[in-house]
Amino acid sequence: MEFRDLCSLETFRDICSPSGYSENLADVINKEFTRIKGVTYLDHAGATLYPESAVREFCLDISKNVYGNPHSHNPSSRLTHDTVDRVRYRILQHFNTTPEEYSVIFTSGSTAALKLVSEAFPWSAPTATEPGSLFCYLTDNHTSVVGIRGPASALGALPIPVSPREVEGRARGAGAEGGAGGGRDGDGAGACQTPHLFCYPAQSNFSGRKYPLGHVRGIRARRLYPACDHGGRWFVLLDAAAHVGCSPLDLRSCDADFVPLSFYKMFGFPTGLGALLVRHPAAARLRKSYFGGGTAAGYLAGEDYFVPTANVCDRFEDGSVSFLDIIALNHSFDALQRITGGMDHIQPHAFGLARYTHMLLSSLCHGNGHPVAQMYTHGQFDSPDTQGAILNFNLLDCRGHIIGYSQVDKLASLYNIHLRTGCFCNTGACQHFLDITDQEVKNNLKAGHVCGDSIDLVDGKPTGSVRVSFGYMSTFDDCQTFLSFVVDCFVEKPPRVDRERLENLRQTKSGPCGNSHQKCSIKPSANGGIEQDVETRRPAEPSLEEGCVRPSSDVDTTLPKNPYTLTHIFIYPVKSCAAFEVCDWPLGASGLLFDRSWMVVNGHGVCLSQKREPRLCQIRPRVQLPLGQLSLSAPGMDNLSVPLESAATLKTSQRACQSKVCGDRVETVDSGDEAATWLSDFLGQPCRLIRQSPDSIRGGQKGSNTAASTAVLSLVNEAQYLLINQASVDLIQEQIRSRQESSEDGQPLERQDLISRFRANLVVAGVEPFEEDSWSQLIIGNAQFLVGGRCERCQMICVDQDTGSKSKAPLLALSACRSGKLTFGVYLSCQVQGDSPSARTLSVGSAVLHRTLDLSL
Repeated sequence: MEFRDLCSLETFRDICSPSGYSENLADVINKEFTRIKGVTYLDHAGATLYPESAVREFCLDISKNVYGNPHSHNPSSRLTHDTVDRVRYRILQHFNTTPEEYSVIFTSGSTAALKLVSEAFPWSAPTATEPGSLFCYLTDNHTSVVGIRGPASALGALPIPVSPREVEGRARGAGAEGGAGGGRDGDGAGACQTPHLFCYPAQSNFSGRKYPLGHVRGIRARRLYPACDHGGRWFVLLDAAAHVGCSPLDLRSCDADFVPLSFYKMFGFPTGLGALLVRHPAAARLRKSYFGGGTAAGYLAGEDYFVPTANVCDRFEDGSVSFLDIIALNHSFDALQRITGGMDHIQPHAFGLARYTHMLLSSLCHGNGHPVAQMYTHGQFDSPDTQGAILNFNLLDCRGHIIGYSQVDKLASLYNIHLRTGCFCNTGACQHFLDITDQEVKNNLKAGHVCGDSIDLVDGKPTGSVRVSFGYMSTFDDCQTFLSFVVDCFVEKPPRVDRERLENLRQTKSGPCGNSHQKCSIKPSANGGIEQDVETRRPAEPSLEEGCVRPSSDVDTTLPKNPYTLTHIFIYPVKSCAAFEVCDWPLGASGLLFDRSWMVVNGHGVCLSQKREPRLCQIRPRVQLPLGQLSLSAPGMDNLSVPLESAATLKTSQRACQSKVCGDRVETVDSGDEAATWLSDFLGQPCRLIRQSPDSIRGGQKGSNTAASTAVLSLVNEAQYLLINQASVDLIQEQIRSRQESSEDGQPLERQDLISRFRANLVVAGVEPFEEDSWSQLIIGNAQFLVGGRCERCQMICVDQDTGSKSKAPLLALSACRSGKLTFGVYLSCQVQGDSPSARTLSVGSAVLHRTLDLSL
């Protein structure tokens, strides 16, 4: 078999058929990476390439939206704050963890994240009774990790370099002191609590070797070296910067205390942005001397007094974060998911290309039979679980002499092949693979060789090597171009192949890329997820058998018999969209059935409101219980129907996501691409319709009484119900009319227009304006309610609920009526407990009984 035969696509598929190569990738390149036409880019471990759609969407985003400093509280700043918060969650979701386990501290990159750990870790110097801290690090670590030893040593810690073979080679079944070492979080309360730090890479940036993620818990439990020889509390830093570019990382199973990373290695864009993921038990131990803007709960300028903010992220993010870069990151996540379907598709694709190139390059020989390349790898390059998409090597001439990496680099540039040469900021691995002694490193420095220069050989011995690395947009053509370049420039003709070695490498297939029956490919997906055939069943009409309210023992039910009347019932199925008025309606556990069960989020997953998008008021939802569907209508749009799915169906048929409502994280499920397209077309921006997950439980926001504060909420802002009094509305209307008459400006607002602007669930015909402010309990029909507090109003009441136009008149009138206060309406809560069907339904015309607060108490 000649070498040109091995460079065929057929041979590639035969050798690495499950590698992930897909014919669809050509279309992806043509659409997303037009700028690399004629370029063979093989430096993805240095920085991967960004898809052009991510940049376009980002530019469109910041050209349409105003993003302010997140430390302010104006609308543009709140938009920034909410979007940044959404990105934090998305990062944690990407690594299969939650805000309850980790915090995301944004930094300028992985190096800055490591520097933060070095300065904030609680290093302790040895004392007469306690040993000092240890800083232990794998020798196959990036320079930025090894650099931690400077601050650590200055604070009394002892640095200990550890070779990869020592971690397990010198391991013990249990810790040297105190048995097994205390399990997941280290030693028990009675053992030594001196803090120690062990650092190792998830993947070597030099060779691509993947180290066992199980080392995290092995070190923490003191089963592995060096922790097994030293008592104390062990923390683990997992350098994930090189790993996460092409591989998934599950922090549920590998719960490292500190995880630094750089996003340009994952997405290519934005650059200058990284993060430190900090596990909460470890975050509690970090300390900090410098404090910048946004990190203080309070401090004095004239006295050494400072109290840090309680939030971990705020505490360590000095000054304003790079919020536009963080917003760009959201678009990069979108593009990655849309193009590839996720890391589980990227890993086998990139590994397959790397493995194929490794097999051919390591089997390639000169015409005299001598090998062409000296490969620097651990193992046989047989599984993506143990090897990343990186090849490291030096080329050899026909006599077996090293060809300097600078020569390879220069010739590669002529062929428009982009690769990396040198030691890659990993001196430990470079020394190991190239057999360079400590003294030789010092001698080379004296001879004038410094990191990053072009002095590639000293006394015939290499000072560095060549590295090629692959990404999700890499193709078989990239492999072919690179191998052809090597043959053209460095191989004595005719090129030969070591068939025995090639066959041995082919026989080492294992894992996802070794099973010839399994195809792993990048498959662009329409919705960024995995399509499933799910049987859709129309839910039954809501049952009225659970009843409504059975007055609890701690509520006074002896209300005065002065009935008022319930005049209107409104539900808002989609948060911030138009009201759906009904004459009678069932009550649910979180309020009126289906009230604020859905909401519209923008392309970043941030909830849209009429404050940001007034046209939401023109979207008119209607819940059709007999048909089991939610219908949406809007001007110029065909009607859209969304199933009222059962809780069980929701859990299995829709994509789970998370959003925020009034600072609360809420679990939601996506309502699908059809609804997303409908909303996006009408609102003119990327949107999705999401629904509160049946497993998501929110507690009450308003009121000091137990019943109100523990009420279960839907996607409402504050409470289950909002009630307004028609007498109060009339007073506002009169105030608006008088102001307009005095200024001869504007059209008078009708009562119904005002009622719609205040977006209440329940409207009652009261006697006195604002008497509802003093109510403590209500009975409407057979349902009993507790008053939880007054509703603080904002510019939402300025929005005309028919057209979306804005008028300041209602807000000014409210301020005038209430002497500057902007409260209008009261919050209610109701606990559904009864069995009677009639007790579960509210009806217009029902009597309203109320009890007034005893203001003498």
